[in-house]
Amino acid sequence: MRKVSRSLPAPEGLGIEVIGVPVGSTVELDLRLESVVEGVLVTGTVEADLKGECVRCLEPIEQELEADFQELYYYPESADRFGGASRTAEDDDEDEEASRLEGDLFDLEPVLRDAVVLALPLQPVCQEDCLGLCSECGARLTDDPDHHHEAVDPRWAALQGLSALASEAGSEDSGTREGAAENQEK
Repeated sequence: MRKVSRSLPAPEGLGIEVIGVPVGSTVELDLRLESVVEGVLVTGTVEADLKGECVRCLEPIEQELEADFQELYYYPESADRFGGASRTAEDDDEDEEASRLEGDLFDLEPVLRDAVVLALPLQPVCQEDCLGLCSECGARLTDDPDHHHEAVDPRWAALQGLSALASEAGSEDSGTREGAAENQEK
């Protein structure tokens, strides 16, 4: 067993549309390499800084990410040694997906990419109670929680004009209405 720690520049594609590890930023790897019968078992932890934007209010976000991963890298000759002559088409498909050692080297990038992308938040937010943006004007609601617009339902817009006319006419004719009401009672 061997323990290895490395600091590497981040490869391209460690993220999703709204958040990810910037290309070239430092990625810290702590690896444990174990020799097993079939190959080398690599167990590790990746630490990286994330940059992105809040999906609710589009403010910049900076977070730290820590993800664990494990992968078995097969020796090139292990397929011959353990597979024998009874191989099927399904075994060949699994064989293509299996990670292989190339001499003393192994490609950690696909495993690292899978671990980081799966550990990313699907809906990153700047704070848990982020209110987002106003759907009318785009103002950030967390900055102004009392922000609102007078929304008029277009189906009632014509009636709103009538109520304004009635209130104006009501103040002018209030005396004549009272007299008319008295006459009706008699």
